[in-house]
Amino acid sequence: MEPDSTIPPGELPGGELTIADPRWHSFVPNVDRVVARAMGLTGCPANVILTDDLTIQRLNARDRGKNKPTNVLTYEHPPEILLALGTVRREAAAEKKSIADHLSHLLVHGSLHLAGYEHDHPGDARRMERAETRLLSVLKIPNPWKSK
Repeated sequence: MEPDSTIPPGELPGGELTIADPRWHSFVPNVDRVVARAMGLTGCPANVILTDDLTIQRLNARDRGKNKPTNVLTYEHPPEILLALGTVRREAAAEKKSIADHLSHLLVHGSLHLAGYEHDHPGDARRMERAETRLLSVLKIPNPWKSK
């Protein structure tokens, strides 16, 4: 399945893009297009919200009992994928990858969660990692699970 390159920037399959933290534009050139390509590939009809660590930390504490930021949170009703800029930047730097590639990976990851994938058990994690790797390869993004 090839990504739909005709998706106009900012338009997602059944969802909307909200850039709550404008610094995303500084760190990911053409962030609208990056999000549209990843979400178009998955076909996931979720809203995507690009925000900051503090917002994600508050939601993570409220909804998961973990008072710390995380890279991505997904919600089923309404379907939403939220990403924290600071955490995504730190992880991308630590893994020596571009922020855009890491953002794409996390969007695929969140989309798979909304499609029912989980990674709580080793077998489930392997299935989810294989699905992520397959989808990311279409975007020409290297396998994020391959040992360096």
